[in-house]
Amino acid sequence: MNITFFREYCLSKPGTSEDTPFDANTLCFKVVDKIFAIIDIELFESVNLKCDPERAVELREEFTGIVPGYHMNKKHWNTVSFDGSVQDKIILELVDHSYDLIFKSLPKNKRESF
Repeated sequence: MNITFFREYCLSKPGTSEDTPFDANTLCFKVVDKIFAIIDIELFESVNLKCDPERAVELREEFTGIVPGYHMNKKHWNTVSFDGSVQDKIILELVDHSYDLIFKSLPKNKRESF
């Protein structure tokens, strides 16, 4: 997977925007104002994704390339490596899961606007 494909995949989700609120290298994908994915633009080594807490633990046990979220709430976020230890298909499923968690947490009127 490359950064162009990953970026386009995230931006294809309804209501998604991108921003660099922390620094010029940290790209965040958001639904309204809530982040669902964070990557380093320069290195593109991993992505931080929100995850259901129980599933997060299961994924960490199953994949060496999934660890508690770097600089994030470790209960709700995973860092997923792009080093090949996690298949691209799984990474995209985890992007979908993260997006869905954030989307479902939005107020009803915001969800219905997409």
